[in-house]
Amino acid sequence: MAKVTMGIASSHSPALLMEPSAWLARAAQDDQNIFALHDFEGKRVSYQELLSKADPALKEQIVPELMQQRHHANQAAMAELTRRLDAAAPDLLIVLGDDHKEVFDEDNMPSISVFCGDALPYKAQGIMKWKYDPRLNQELWYPQEEKNYPVDAARAFRLIEDLMAAGFDPAHSRYMAPGQGMSHSFGYVYYKIMSERTYPVIPISINTYYPPTQITPRRAYQLGQAIRKLVESWPDDLRVAIVSTGGLSHFVVDEQFDRDFLRVMASEDIEQHAALQLEKLQSGNSEFRCWSRSPARWRE
Repeated sequence: MAKVTMGIASSHSPALLMEPSAWLARAAQDDQNIFALHDFEGKRVSYQELLSKADPALKEQIVPELMQQRHHANQAAMAELTRRLDAAAPDLLIVLGDDHKEVFDEDNMPSISVFCGDALPYKAQGIMKWKYDPRLNQELWYPQEEKNYPVDAARAFRLIEDLMAAGFDPAHSRYMAPGQGMSHSFGYVYYKIMSERTYPVIPISINTYYPPTQITPRRAYQLGQAIRKLVESWPDDLRVAIVSTGGLSHFVVDEQFDRDFLRVMASEDIEQHAALQLEKLQSGNSEFRCWSRSPARWRE
């Protein structure tokens, strides 16, 4: 019988793919001018409004020495994820991520979509093309060359059928439009988590960002439960790992909200997931839904 042997949840924050000088360059550009910003109550605010209310002590957290320490800790943590994944040596990865209008747009924005082609194309686009600082270390940033990555198309097709029978309504795609590649959430997994060894994948995308088809926290949790149950009903002698990639609070960091959510994750209580405040799951915070599909019992 197939067995889900481990689960990984990881942010795919650009800060994990940059050195501190580029963090500051990004903060001075995109974080101030591009992204939708919401305060701790979920209210849309400007960067200047946030700055006027910021704790002055935060300046002590952005000195070069501390930022460099955090950078090294980030890199060590990602290396540890890779080590654990390769130690588990799964036969298949089911990767769950979200899209920032890199693949899906307003002409077609499914709540859940499963890719079931033979290979998932990688092409640097959107965030994967951005350069926040001329000193950006290209070895940390997304690769710029195009590439195709293996997909377990037969099992992806089977999972779609199983999800349909279980009461879900996933969209599917077998190929991407000419010139199009995967979203950065999947590119991050291939580049930073599967950095030593590439495994066959089933890619599942959910819409966390864009109304009205945003998946709800309850439905995201139910999806995680269903994937495990369905996979473990397969007769194959198969070791499966689940990787969910998204982020905790951003572009405005709410550390208390993050810690509360991690406690909800550990509780495995669907009602606590369902009770997450939708007004706080805005913009980047919407990616909490990605992690909702990774119940604590998936851990080794």
